Amino acid sequence: MKSALAALAALMLAAPALAQTKIETKYTQFNLPNGLRVIIHEDHTVPVVTVNTWYHVGSAREKQGRTGFAHLFEHLMFMGSGHVPTGAFDELLEAVGGDNNGSTENDRTNYYINVPSNALELALFLESDRMGYLLDTMNPKTVDAQRDVVKNERRQNWENRPYAIADLTMSEMLYPDGHPYHWPVIGYMEDLTAASYEDVVDFFKKFYSPANASLVVAGDLDTAAAKKLVEKWFGDVKPGPYVEPMTIPGVALTSVKKKTVTDKVQLPRLYLAWLTPRHLAPGDAALDVVADVLAGGKNSRLYKRLVYEMQAAQDVSAFQASAALSSQFEIIATPRPGHTVDELRTVIDEEIRKLQNAPPTDHELERSLNQWESSFYNRMERVGGFGGKADQLNAYYTNTGDPDWFNEDLARYRALSATDVSAAALQFLPLDRRVEITVMPESK
Repeated sequence: MKSALAALAALMLAAPALAQTKIETKYTQFNLPNGLRVIIHEDHTVPVVTVNTWYHVGSAREKQGRTGFAHLFEHLMFMGSGHVPTGAFDELLEAVGGDNNGSTENDRTNYYINVPSNALELALFLESDRMGYLLDTMNPKTVDAQRDVVKNERRQNWENRPYAIADLTMSEMLYPDGHPYHWPVIGYMEDLTAASYEDVVDFFKKFYSPANASLVVAGDLDTAAAKKLVEKWFGDVKPGPYVEPMTIPGVALTSVKKKTVTDKVQLPRLYLAWLTPRHLAPGDAALDVVADVLAGGKNSRLYKRLVYEMQAAQDVSAFQASAALSSQFEIIATPRPGHTVDELRTVIDEEIRKLQNAPPTDHELERSLNQWESSFYNRMERVGGFGGKADQLNAYYTNTGDPDWFNEDLARYRALSATDVSAAALQFLPLDRRVEITVMPESK
């Protein structure tokens, strides 16, 4: 048995790395007179098309006292528009076998519509109508109804979800008052209550305009025909005001900031967080690998030591949460009954120091890079949905100005050496400058 396992391990180590082939993602890009940036990509793999829209506005564009607007509009955009009655948006898509969704983050709000390729025009009509004519049907009653939906979502997913209080607290501790990332994406309950109908309308007029959006149409289509349809349906949408680019406010941690909160949970949990380089900045990719080496799966250092060997932790995870203005690196661990967060913190710090003082092994680095490359290609296999090829084209355009930034993105990881990973851990994960949150069970 042992010899068979040894042979299998030898084969795995001898396996060649994934072929470093150049990715070619052909596209056509043009701007409409109203300022809408359009990217069209043909992919005839399967007979489906996707319409993917990014509005360059998220919770970071809000102001203190008026938070939650970006996420509120994610809901309002499905409630009917000038030529689409309430409820008809989903009904029309379901009738042709389509689906759709939207999401809100700090830096953007995005929407996608997936349909069979023969229903492309329907998807473009629906997307253009809510961009250009949402306010024609929106009224105080509609806003109040969706405001209540968002409030319930906050209660369910944040106020009553186990350990969610740590996420709400973390952004407030990492970022000072006034910083665009200080408040949660979903907003504060009191702000949602206080917002007037006029406040909501003004937010839409300022940020939901063609000039503050980018549209990707991708899938089983003919580029010339798709371009004509985009011009037909989006050409009459009125341009909005110019939106100035966001500045990047400086932020830094100068000490360890600790806080203990209570929640309706059975076990305590430890959260450690650092401020790290923003998305695509030097160090961002290396920290993804740092997270893998420390806690990326059952073969990672912290998982093997805390969960398997010591049996002191129920779970442990690490990740680099990349964002446009600033990123954060987090490690989260839950002790098993009979163990404490202090035990876990001690071991976590020991493993961080080890990685800071010595680079990961060749096997650790290769394992992480292979996983990143594999997940990268898996996302490219589908054209629609969150993280699909259309979504990536829009993300690359938004973040770099180049929709076809696939090779450059992958090259960030391929170029990493073991010493790069160790250096990133040393530079960006100082043990004396971070946020520590402990969630404790409420007393019975």
